[in-house]
Amino acid sequence: MRMYDIIAKKRDGFELSTEEINFFVGGCTTEEIPDYQISALLMAIYLNGMTDREIYDLTLAMAKSGQQADLGGIDGVTVDKHSTGGVGDKTTLIVAPLAAALGVRVAKMSGRGLGHTGGTVDKLESIDGFKTTLSPDEFVRCVNDVGVCVIGQSGNLAPADKKLYALRDVTATVSSIPLIASSIMSKKIASGNSCILLDVKTGSGAFMKTPDEAYVLAEQMVKIGAAAGRKTAALVTNMNIPLGYAVGNSLEVIEALRILKGEQTDELYHLCVELAANMLRLASEKPIEECRVLAANAISDGSALRKFEEMTAAQGGDVRLLKNTRLFKRASGVHSVRSKKSGFICHMDSEKIGMSAVILGAGRTKKGDSVDHSAGIVLRKKTGDYTEQGEEIAVLYTNNPSSTLQAESVYLDALTYSNDKPDKPPLIISSIMG
Repeated sequence: MRMYDIIAKKRDGFELSTEEINFFVGGCTTEEIPDYQISALLMAIYLNGMTDREIYDLTLAMAKSGQQADLGGIDGVTVDKHSTGGVGDKTTLIVAPLAAALGVRVAKMSGRGLGHTGGTVDKLESIDGFKTTLSPDEFVRCVNDVGVCVIGQSGNLAPADKKLYALRDVTATVSSIPLIASSIMSKKIASGNSCILLDVKTGSGAFMKTPDEAYVLAEQMVKIGAAAGRKTAALVTNMNIPLGYAVGNSLEVIEALRILKGEQTDELYHLCVELAANMLRLASEKPIEECRVLAANAISDGSALRKFEEMTAAQGGDVRLLKNTRLFKRASGVHSVRSKKSGFICHMDSEKIGMSAVILGAGRTKKGDSVDHSAGIVLRKKTGDYTEQGEEIAVLYTNNPSSTLQAESVYLDALTYSNDKPDKPPLIISSIMG
């Protein structure tokens, strides 16, 4: 079998066989196929697409290219929740303990932030002592003892995907639904969970810019999950507005705690209740209406917060910070951003707001960069709010004062104003129930 023939076949719009896809992924993993031939096939896939069968075969081959988590030692049904990435997306911090409080087993591997999107691992590590690297035995024991454990992704989880993504990033082939779907689902299948809930973001702060694109991606991933024998469902959610009011690691943990304490019942709260309810539905097959009530009750009775505290203690974190958030490390520089005009905020470019936080030190522009856990942004005004000229609309936090003016400029450029109050778009746009 020759890579040249596989490239030519896909270039001409033909369907690749399972054997050809396995040959390709195997050669990527062993690095026997040169980068220029991998890149050529990626471009052929980008231009000509793949059938459902091809996408499934590519996903499964990548999932099998490295380690696969063995969750057989966990008592009960395990459910993973995956977000395609966004600005201010701290849902895992809320949903993982909330679902565990409902009896769902949450064995979650999360990533670090890159570019304008934040990472759950970075957020958890803003809690002093919190360990996101555990042995497989420690991981399973934590899930059995507490009901939830969140760690960083294994270094050898779907290694073929890491190779392909690095080349997609430099060959303008990132925005291919077959390649995105197989990339995400290969890691989810390798993670070993019985059920998978997908939160597919759409809008200015997401990879999928339109709801139609996001729906197609969500539908494709649900198909892959079903073909792999995993109960899978998806929600398509709005990322034209940052989630909640905090962007940045410790700031987002503090906001997540407000949700878990029942002190903040905004759109972020409702999204988290919906996500947790869908995780429970996948695990138990209870009616979704009943699951929503149970999820809301787990916040109001404090059991979700207690579960977060238990998880933090089990993973070495200092629980005192959760009980008194003033103990979190604070940035030395605090800067008030004031509106340059009066009017309604009718649009927020979430990607630019995320990049403003990166400039302050809250994120990384390339893998390996360090992050400042105390840096970030707290929003005072969001889409639909009226603001007077000179009124405070955001607060910037940083330990690098020289970054403030650039971050403020990028933040202000992210806002569009109108004389008329805009319609507020729904946070949950559509759903695909597996």
